[in-house]
Amino acid sequence: MLSDIKRKTLPEIAKAVGLHDAQPLQNFLTDSPWSVVVLQDRRLELTLKMLQGRSFKLVIDETGDKKKGKTTDYVARQYIGNLGKVDNGIVSVNAYGVLGDLTFPLIFLIYKPRKRLEEKGVYKTKPQLAVEIIETLLKYGFNFDLVLADSLYGESPTFIAVIDKHKKPYLLAIRSNHARFNVPEREAIYEVWQEFKRVFSDKKTQKRYIQQITCGDSKLITYWRITNDPETLPKNQTWYVKTNLKSDMADQLGNLYGFRNWVEYAFKQGKNELGWADFRLTNYHQIERWWELIMSAYLLVSLQANARNESDSESLHEKSSPPTISTEPENFSNHKWWDFNLGWKSTLNNLRLVIQPYVFWNLIKPWLIVFLNPKLQLGFQKLIEIMNQFQGYITVDSG
Repeated sequence: MLSDIKRKTLPEIAKAVGLHDAQPLQNFLTDSPWSVVVLQDRRLELTLKMLQGRSFKLVIDETGDKKKGKTTDYVARQYIGNLGKVDNGIVSVNAYGVLGDLTFPLIFLIYKPRKRLEEKGVYKTKPQLAVEIIETLLKYGFNFDLVLADSLYGESPTFIAVIDKHKKPYLLAIRSNHARFNVPEREAIYEVWQEFKRVFSDKKTQKRYIQQITCGDSKLITYWRITNDPETLPKNQTWYVKTNLKSDMADQLGNLYGFRNWVEYAFKQGKNELGWADFRLTNYHQIERWWELIMSAYLLVSLQANARNESDSESLHEKSSPPTISTEPENFSNHKWWDFNLGWKSTLNNLRLVIQPYVFWNLIKPWLIVFLNPKLQLGFQKLIEIMNQFQGYITVDSG
């Protein structure tokens, strides 16, 4: 899953790891007795260890992927976020965390359309699934200081009630025709536009505008409109949000909401890199296993990326941090494609470089059976022995 093979189907993975065919991998997903619940529990415990009590931003979002036919569990015609339209596909509600510029996976739950429910199955809306996720995270002891989500959740009284119950700050998207904007006896007042700088992950900035919308007398919840053009309000570049954060932080609100869009894009990119939608399975029990393996692989990269961040911070500020191997591993980092930038994607790039010789060896090995080349074989074996000495950026104790 960490490799850079284009499609993470079982036959392609089998080739990359040197298996004769994909049957052992298929058996691992279908017949092996391991538990998704146990693996998820271990993954979340590792995440808590990584965080060390630090608070983070919680993002709730749904992931939809196109799937053909009707044989796959819970596939139906529904809105598919990756396509931006209604199509045949499968949808899950996902929670992920953000610490600085680092993203890490938390919990996913499958959305079951009414028409695909099994007998005696209980229908749950996406906001109801999100509520289950939040309650589970709090039971584990996760400490998030802001909840970010799109308008499906921002328009849900059930979802907001649970966030309020736990006294969590939130910044949620709402529709442009939100109910509070259309109360006959109290017309919404659109305040003066305020200019702010939208700061992107690469530290570049762009001019943006934010405007408070006053609805009623409540000062606990405020409403805002954000755009890049206050004159024309382009539909795909104008957002409406509500928040229980303090109202005197207009520029921060604009950046926080823009940050949500970037995070969702980065997280979905990461899952796609690891093969989230590449399964060829029809039974949800097996799909759930596949997704949990993807989440575990994602966390592996997040753990290593976090160690790089902390090692870099320690070298700059001479602060204590968890034991790291080094900022960048000696010799390995001399590779011309090694990425010295911090972050999840650059860390994945470096891990891929390390496993690359093993993958290449397995792909070329069938030819060496046809045309013997002992020197080439010996060279590969030596290179793989060197790669096996790579300890990562931090030694992870999974026990």
